[in-house]
Amino acid sequence: VQLVESGGGLVQPGGSLRLSCAASGFTFSTYHMRWYRQAPGKERELVAVIYTFGAGTNYADSVKGRFTISRDNALNTVYLQMNSLKPEDTAVYYCNAITSTARSVYEYWGQGTQVTVSS
Repeated sequence: VQLVESGGGLVQPGGSLRLSCAASGFTFSTYHMRWYRQAPGKERELVAVIYTFGAGTNYADSVKGRFTISRDNALNTVYLQMNSLKPEDTAVYYCNAITSTARSVYEYWGQGTQVTVSS
């Protein structure tokens, strides 16, 4: 199983970035996909989630209206479009896949990609 994030980098306030997370080794379409972030000295926080089979999306209040999560099940990839970036969006962003059965929870993490918002 692999989740490989890409697209991070340095951007000025007000700028945009698009993160990608390429998945392999599991049935991508059956997993809810989430983006988390962790800033230095802070706890990891959930940024956005996209559910399976068109069941919708949810966002942290801090990113609503600025970030958009999407998925392409044909490419086994989830995206996070980040617009109007602020310095407080600076963090390592992690991709997460999760699903559950009656008996077990299956969860995978990527290695993270750094996003730095600074002038």
